[in-house]
Amino acid sequence: MKLRKALGVAAGTVGATALANRLLRSRAGEFEPFLDGSQRSYRWRGFDIAYTEAGDPGDPDLVLFHGINAAGSSHEFHTVFDRLAEDYHVLAPDLPGFGHSDRPPLLYSGSLLTTFVRDFLDDNAEDATVVASSLTGAYAAAAAREVAVEKLVLICPTDSSMGDRNVWRRSLLRSPLVGQAVYNLIVSKPSIRHFHEDHGYYDMANLTEEVVDYEWLSGHQPGARFAPASFVSGFLDPEENLGDVLADLDVPVTLVWGTEAEITPLSKGRELADRADAKLVSLDQSLLLPHVEHPAAFVDIVRGETTVPVEE
Repeated sequence: MKLRKALGVAAGTVGATALANRLLRSRAGEFEPFLDGSQRSYRWRGFDIAYTEAGDPGDPDLVLFHGINAAGSSHEFHTVFDRLAEDYHVLAPDLPGFGHSDRPPLLYSGSLLTTFVRDFLDDNAEDATVVASSLTGAYAAAAAREVAVEKLVLICPTDSSMGDRNVWRRSLLRSPLVGQAVYNLIVSKPSIRHFHEDHGYYDMANLTEEVVDYEWLSGHQPGARFAPASFVSGFLDPEENLGDVLADLDVPVTLVWGTEAEITPLSKGRELADRADAKLVSLDQSLLLPHVEHPAAFVDIVRGETTVPVEE
């Protein structure tokens, strides 16, 4: 009787979890692109990559690569996209597995995303200024060894996320029932706000409900858990040390850092700048998203017109 009762409870729990997953999926539905501009599609390795284009095609190319997180997409650049399009031909893709791009159940890796960044630049831009955030900064740096770029502007770049590679953790999050339930918790609105408050935003007044709603919708699209499953298990970390890659480049590099960032602190930025002979600009009252919280200052940095002191 005890075994029968336990099996009944387990079956009920599984059923309730499956129902909850289905309800969340049905509530999400379709979602519209966040950035203003022309919506384009780039066919890459058999699936479609979404990107937003704006600005005069005759202006210099500028490509924006968003950072990696559970609800990451090109919407990260919403505070600077229109301003940059005044001077540049701007392209902002959603990485494979994120945003409006296809999200197949691949075993995503740092090498895969580095190859995507390289191919996107090679096929869609010419001598572009490349802006990349967080872990994607390492992909952009590696790609710049093979594709001609005008300069790199890297926002709190890193080559390390979880510190190790954990197959069990990745398998758990990829699983269709428990993994989906865990992922739904990660991309719940309270969790989204918590992560932003913990290490994203210095001033939470800068996080709008529109952004939270969009990230919730993005996180509940079909296949949304697969790329983040590789991220939280360490498989999206690049193979090479970021400092070594930057030191090998013959490309101007500007590092933009939030002065109060803790996960990737400013001290890391100084180490990278020294190693790679790069410019380092730190913006006060910001964590990992200085471009979101200080858009005017960031646009000036990209343009090369900043009045913020540069650490040499």
